Amino acid sequence: MRAPAADNAASLCAEIPMSDDRDALRQQLRAARRSLPAAQRLAAADALAERLLALPFAPQQGAVAGYWAMDGEIALHRWQLSLPPGVRYCLPVLDGRVLRFAPWKPGQGLVSNRYGIPEPDVDRADTLGPEDMDLVVTPLTGFDAACGRLGMGGGWYDRSFAFRHRQAPPPWLVGVGFAAQQVPALPVAAWDVPVDAICTEHATFLKDDTAPA
Repeated sequence: MRAPAADNAASLCAEIPMSDDRDALRQQLRAARRSLPAAQRLAAADALAERLLALPFAPQQGAVAGYWAMDGEIALHRWQLSLPPGVRYCLPVLDGRVLRFAPWKPGQGLVSNRYGIPEPDVDRADTLGPEDMDLVVTPLTGFDAACGRLGMGGGWYDRSFAFRHRQAPPPWLVGVGFAAQQVPALPVAAWDVPVDAICTEHATFLKDDTAPA
């Protein structure tokens, strides 16, 4: 079933000018998501969890990765708590210039990485490589209906999942954000690793099927 975006999200999106300057666009979109009220954020996290669980490739077992929400990013706690019993939830861990992933449950130890983002306090031997994941949910600053994703600019996910340029999933890659972060179109660079879907609180966009579900 197709779900229309909420009027306030659509108006926010319409007010964001498109720019070929990716850094300027990031700043505009980060400001847009930070401006959302707390009650709307909480409701969005609940709605997002339902959409992630309903993805046609949502695993029933194996390892999935989320992220620690920062800077106004949409939260994943509801999704984590709703995962099937056979699925391990992981958080990213910086490893040189790429990401690895460590299983994590609420209450387990965390340390801050060099960007101030909490990550599991584990040895490298206890982490999983990008190729070991079944599904990875990535944060974004912006997206379009063709599943274009604009990240923070550090290239962490693009470097870590560069093998997806030549390899079919898994891992499945899913970008998530608020509906207010949608723009008409994004410039695509050769190094950008495409995601298989994008989910917001109002819609699911599947690659090669750009109509929201």
